[in-house]
Amino acid sequence: MVDRLQEHDDNNQEPPADHTLADVITSSDHTLADVITSHSPGDWQEQIYPLVVTLKDCVTEVVDRATKSMTFVLLQEAACSIPQGLFLKQRRDVVFSQGLAALACGFVMRLYAGVEDKAFLQQLHLVGLVAQFESLLSTYSEEIGMLEDMEVGISDLQRVSFKITEAKSDDPADLQPIVSGRREYYTVEVPLPGEVFGALPEELKEGKPLQVYPVLFNVGINQQQTLAERFGDISSQERINQKNFEILEAYYKSLSDKLPLQYLPCFQTQTDLKELLETLGQNIMTKKRKNVEILWLAGTICRRLNGIRFTSCKSAKDRTSMSVTLEQCALLRDEHELNKDYFVRALDCMRREGCRIENVQKNIKCRKYAFNMLQLMAFPKFYRPPEGTYGKVDS
Repeated sequence: MVDRLQEHDDNNQEPPADHTLADVITSSDHTLADVITSHSPGDWQEQIYPLVVTLKDCVTEVVDRATKSMTFVLLQEAACSIPQGLFLKQRRDVVFSQGLAALACGFVMRLYAGVEDKAFLQQLHLVGLVAQFESLLSTYSEEIGMLEDMEVGISDLQRVSFKITEAKSDDPADLQPIVSGRREYYTVEVPLPGEVFGALPEELKEGKPLQVYPVLFNVGINQQQTLAERFGDISSQERINQKNFEILEAYYKSLSDKLPLQYLPCFQTQTDLKELLETLGQNIMTKKRKNVEILWLAGTICRRLNGIRFTSCKSAKDRTSMSVTLEQCALLRDEHELNKDYFVRALDCMRREGCRIENVQKNIKCRKYAFNMLQLMAFPKFYRPPEGTYGKVDS
């Protein structure tokens, strides 16, 4: 159309006076002469220029959308052609990366806390560090897959070792852990400030790899676990607990064999560590519904072994909050002389006012745990929040 209008302009043909450029869009019966106004020959070019620019912008946007759509389609086709084994490897890598980040964080915190504890440093050098993961996932519905991922991811942490080095400076950037290695074996280098590094035993200064013994114990506590126990299958939970109990027991035996008597962990309570392990083993073998004593015993043993602990559920927000606050109150009772008459009051206070409810607020913008009364009827007694801290969450 522009070419033909230009041709009319070159021929100096006079257009009718009562028609505009818009007529060419709204009517197909007008001739090109009808769309040329009575103004000077160059006016129609100025009038059509904004329309041409708009057209170009529209075409550009259409091309961009078409390109993105085709890219998405091609990626879908490529994904369908990838072997299932590669998908599983990628999934395993994603789970492992999250476990490694948690483990490295826990190791660094424990190292700084025990840098002046010669017994702990000797234990770290001769045997290694136990890392206990506590899980509250049910063995029913979608959480089964999460538990399976967690089992494999934590088992893969056995391929990780730590190495303590001296940092170049006290700058925070020089104190960040550094990960190296491949899928078969990873080393996490932990730089320490010069003053702290200088106080370490010579064995640790030499950079010997420090081993990790990751263990996982799971006990489902929600209403879905009730369904699993009555109508489903909990064999995966039983297998996981039994397998990891054997790892924990082997760590204790190694600790007893390698660590000199004067460096063995000492405890404030009279219960022997070996006796606790035997009790844990008996509870794992016992067919008892929602046997949370497994978690309590495993946590106690881990702390007595100078280990590090992690607690999680599906979102690490609600069930996790109940477990963490319960553990805090148990520590106050067992190690800081909290009167048993004030145990429940302290527990409710932590759940109502503590950092766990703040975590809920940051996650869902509401200070309420995502439980309802029917769900809580299925929970063990000490895992139920106080009145007013749970209920329907407004959208």
